[in-house]
Amino acid sequence: MISDDQRRAERDAAIREFLARHAPGPNDDLLASMMTTICRMARDGTGRGELKLLDRALAELRYAFKTFAPYQHVRKVSIFGSSRTPEGHVDYKQAVAFAQRIRANNWMVITGAGDGIMKAGHGGAGREASFGVAIRLPFEQRTNTIIADDPKLVNFKYFFTRKLLFMKEASAVALFPGGFGTQDEGFEVLTLVQTGKAPLVPIVLVDAPRGTYWQHWRTYVQSELLRTGMISPEDMNLFRVTDNIEVAVQEILQFYRRYHSMRFVNDRLILRLNEPVPAAIVERMNDEFGDIVDKGRIEVVPTASEESEEVPHLPRIGLWFNRRSHGRLRQLIDFINNHDLPTMAAAGASTATA
Repeated sequence: MISDDQRRAERDAAIREFLARHAPGPNDDLLASMMTTICRMARDGTGRGELKLLDRALAELRYAFKTFAPYQHVRKVSIFGSSRTPEGHVDYKQAVAFAQRIRANNWMVITGAGDGIMKAGHGGAGREASFGVAIRLPFEQRTNTIIADDPKLVNFKYFFTRKLLFMKEASAVALFPGGFGTQDEGFEVLTLVQTGKAPLVPIVLVDAPRGTYWQHWRTYVQSELLRTGMISPEDMNLFRVTDNIEVAVQEILQFYRRYHSMRFVNDRLILRLNEPVPAAIVERMNDEFGDIVDKGRIEVVPTASEESEEVPHLPRIGLWFNRRSHGRLRQLIDFINNHDLPTMAAAGASTATA
């Protein structure tokens, strides 16, 4: 009689052989894990409906990853807003102007590919700088004429796979006035960033000139969430409300002035930067942001082997982040970005000659 251990060993050997022949590559361990999961679902008797959901979701994500891959080094902003906003409306004009300005800074845009604000985003950025992540709905939603039939258009059946792409591929998020869907996307983005399930990105909420949509929203957040302690005061740093397109664009560009990206390496948070941080500035970070460090200090660190293929040339700082204070972490990034460049250069020069 064959034991369970023997069956698992035979299964694992068969999977390794299959991958070596049909899907060789550096990530065969992850592919093997996925195939093992498939075998376990068969053993569990997972229903056909559940298998169809997983099959479709995996196919959608595979195609989306393939579509975005050639543009992985171009920063993108996800734009949300109402599909019902008519052309000529002030909100529509704001979205066009925002997309034009962000495109002028060599960014691309991602929208839900519908009409209204989504079409405005594509119109401002232009077809060549636009991605569409469309959702099939029985009403209202249709692909706008700008992105229709473009190879950068991806169609989704499920909201959850579509939402994943909106965040995974975006280096910033811009929200214009909209309905339930816009509110849903806005709160989900804030939730993911606040809880550390997504990297920090600039989030701008753009009103029409002298508009009140997002101002009223912020008032609600302050009076009902902040006042009652359901969020922390630092969480208000995770977004910015403005009715000025230039302010919205600069909020995004300034975020990446010196900061580049982040990831955890062996539970330590690594911030990758576009330029070195002088020792004097690192000391100020420790003085002002020591409250978000669980142990040790904020310090300059080398590129770890685990991230050697990810912008290895960029300087890094590391900290044992407490994984709670993401609003304060945003303040740390703002400190890095906003500290005066001449002052940093002078500090670097004095450090170098010391």
